Amino acid sequence: MFPNLLDLGFLHLRTYGACMAAGFLICWTLAERLSGRKDMGNLFMSLMISGVVGSRIAYVIEHWKSEFAARPLDIIRIDQGGLMFYGGLILSVLFFFAWCYFKKERPLALADLISALIPLGHACGRIGCFFYGCCYGRISDSPLAVSFPMHSPAWYEQLSAGLIDPGAARSLPVLPTQLFEAAALLALFAALLWVYRRYRRHTAGLYMIGYGVLRFGMEYLRGDPRAAVGPFSISQTISLATITLGAIFIVYGQLARHNR
Repeated sequence: MFPNLLDLGFLHLRTYGACMAAGFLICWTLAERLSGRKDMGNLFMSLMISGVVGSRIAYVIEHWKSEFAARPLDIIRIDQGGLMFYGGLILSVLFFFAWCYFKKERPLALADLISALIPLGHACGRIGCFFYGCCYGRISDSPLAVSFPMHSPAWYEQLSAGLIDPGAARSLPVLPTQLFEAAALLALFAALLWVYRRYRRHTAGLYMIGYGVLRFGMEYLRGDPRAAVGPFSISQTISLATITLGAIFIVYGQLARHNR
């Protein structure tokens, strides 16, 4: 756990934020190289802002009673962590289609490009999660398990559950699901990049299916508090919808191609 990348008193840089910024810059650079366009900056900046806002809104909704009902002003403290990826994805998608409409861009072609790169930026964000200590996994005796230090999210959760004493220097070992997901996202990025370079289509649908399956399974390894929708967590429920939408994207794209 390494939450602060730089702390000079007058200059304070969170590792989580730095990882997100690095992912954004890498994806922006790759998008311009793959497309041959030099006008992607405004779109990517807008998508990043809408992603952060949407992620925060979703996190606040999911954790309203436990974290924000008594301290509503903490909603704006994103420097303390607390983002839900699916919320950011949903708001970014809505903004993306609005942007394409007003700019008269072809949304499917541009969505295929951006979708091939999202897993890379997301992987950078998950590494930031590991450094901050959020999005941790279940308690485990696996040799891959890690213990987070005192005052980390895992430590506080285990303390409130009576699993450790207030003087415990570290949390009980938990699965590093942040790193598991980062590795899986890098593999998904490699696969989608190959598909995009070879076919220039279907990566948007394949991304939604691939990440939906990945996230659905990863939720079973998570140990942080998860809001439920019936037998599934909120993220698993959204994953099922994402998988379905991805399949629709592929079918629609194939039909549109044949009808040209």
